[in-house]
Amino acid sequence: MHPNHDHTHRLPDDRKPLVGALLLIVVFMVGEVVAGLLAGSLALLADAGHMLTDAAALGLAVAAATLARRPARGQWTYGFRRVEILAAQLNGLTLLLVGAWIVYEAVNRLVDPHDVDAPVVIGVALAGIVVNLGASGLLARASRTSLNVRGAFLHVVTDLAAFVATAIAGTVILFTGWNRVDPLASLGVAALMFWSAATLLRESTAIFLERSPAGVDPEEVGRAIVAEDGVLEVHDLHIWTVTSGFPALSAHVLVRRDADCHALRRGLERVLDERFGLEHTTLQVDHVPESTTSLKLGAAFRRRAPLR
Repeated sequence: MHPNHDHTHRLPDDRKPLVGALLLIVVFMVGEVVAGLLAGSLALLADAGHMLTDAAALGLAVAAATLARRPARGQWTYGFRRVEILAAQLNGLTLLLVGAWIVYEAVNRLVDPHDVDAPVVIGVALAGIVVNLGASGLLARASRTSLNVRGAFLHVVTDLAAFVATAIAGTVILFTGWNRVDPLASLGVAALMFWSAATLLRESTAIFLERSPAGVDPEEVGRAIVAEDGVLEVHDLHIWTVTSGFPALSAHVLVRRDADCHALRRGLERVLDERFGLEHTTLQVDHVPESTTSLKLGAAFRRRAPLR
């Protein structure tokens, strides 16, 4: 097997930090629900709902990280690596739905403000800031390239921002008595949720649609391949992302009739790895046929030089 096809080094174990963050969130969420009901604070109840999605998101992320480590076998030739991308997309959808619910409730509270127990709100919010800082710290130790981990991290970070907004809202209510600041703070949190959801949905959808990875220009890759001595044409060039941190490439390369196909393939793999970070490459390298008419069919990149 070609060394570039060894994928095991791409699987950092993110389960411990994810489980640690999950436990912190679940324990605090229960206390926040009780406090939100006692204080009558939409900001606290809204954030408790968001924390419920955080707990679900972290649980899903743990399950996805566990499945992703299962080896490829049978019909699952890539294993279950892309389950992490599915988890990230689901996390983006939950952020979107919870944000929509918060906007609905906030508008109702702006029309008909409710009394809020400011001291309770402030106390819970400050405790929430501490808990979410701890959870964020745990997730910061996990893989930075994993979209699955990033989805869980965005849930926790938006929760942290929500607690900051809630603490500010509680302080304003305590000193001014203006209760409408509570739903206004909730609207700010919802806006952050929408931004986070858009980020996750955009990146996960791009992977499912097999767009080329960010920072890798297929045009540049194609030109780099045909620039190698002995290469005449490359077509059927495809570059996609299997899962976070796992870009892949396949292409059909035509070389001169007197060229060493195997040596050229090894050289191209080295170029693709060093210049573009493409370690997983599948190159079909063939000598140019006696008849050159095939070069006119579907050619993507062709060397402008006479054939030998």
